[in-house]
Amino acid sequence: MRFFFHIGYNGFYYRGWQRQAKGPSGPNIQEIIEAAMTKVLKEPISIMGCGRTDAMVHASQFFFHTDIQKEWDYDLVFRLNKTLPDDIAVFEIMPMQEQHHARFDATARTYDYFLHTYKDPFLSISSSLYLEKNLNLSEMKRAVALLTQYNDYRAFCKTPDVYRTTICNVTSSQLFADANGDRLRFQISANRFLGRMIRITMGKLLEIGKGELSVDEFESYLITKQTPRLIEPAHPQGLYLSKVTYPYLDIPQRSDFSAIQQSRTDQWQPV
Repeated sequence: MRFFFHIGYNGFYYRGWQRQAKGPSGPNIQEIIEAAMTKVLKEPISIMGCGRTDAMVHASQFFFHTDIQKEWDYDLVFRLNKTLPDDIAVFEIMPMQEQHHARFDATARTYDYFLHTYKDPFLSISSSLYLEKNLNLSEMKRAVALLTQYNDYRAFCKTPDVYRTTICNVTSSQLFADANGDRLRFQISANRFLGRMIRITMGKLLEIGKGELSVDEFESYLITKQTPRLIEPAHPQGLYLSKVTYPYLDIPQRSDFSAIQQSRTDQWQPV
């Protein structure tokens, strides 16, 4: 029988979600979960994730599916959470129809990118530090508003030629700040994303905030689809996969997963 697992993880100490085909590359989320499930269920388990996250990137909502033939008469969520490390959590397990696919059936994904502009030891692995004073938030907001007006993100992809298409239908993009203006949150939703697309976009937004790039130049990349001469993705630890939606499954994220309450609506105000 097929099951969807709703999970979350802090990816700071991992080499990303995906199991690596060759060579020692450090721990990844997929292998850790497969090993835990194999141990608990006492049968080999292989899982399929709803997407991939890079090294040090987090997910406050993530789904994977697997087929399990053996029935169990115990609390599997409890046992898996006892077996898994503290930075990976299983929230719920849902029986699904056999044809449902965690990756290919997803119709929308939302990512949040968090950064702080002052040194805080309690944010160091869950938000990206940029010691920048007086970022021009109004200009950054203008650039963010452009993202829903274009759908070819070839210019903001590290390896565009590996994709059949670089079309991404961005449905929403917003910039938020806390009351002091020294913590920022960039949120973007689309049907799909390209490799490092969000971190590259965030890097360009920071250039705009620092006055190193104009909004017109930013838009020119979207128009011409020409890769910028310099691509510097933003730090990975500020990025979260925060929402995954299916035609048959749309459940809220477990916002209490993050110790710093990254998704509290009362903390963030639109710029």
